[in-house]
Amino acid sequence: MINLIVEKQCGCFKKSDFVAEQKFASKDEALQEAIAMCEDMNDTFCQKHNFTVVEEGENIVIKMELN
Repeated sequence: MINLIVEKQCGCFKKSDFVAEQKFASKDEALQEAIAMCEDMNDTFCQKHNFTVVEEGENIVIKMELN
């Protein structure tokens, strides 16, 4: 199992329907979901933060940085 984790959760994330932790059967599935989430969050959230996908061992992590 591969974990998809949103490392930090801003106010926009908390108000959204996104889930902070998910499990996937394959790394490809987790990466596809993480990339889609980042694109959506970067396009629709308030633009105070930028979200990126990073592989950390058996985890796929979505990191948040200030713009």
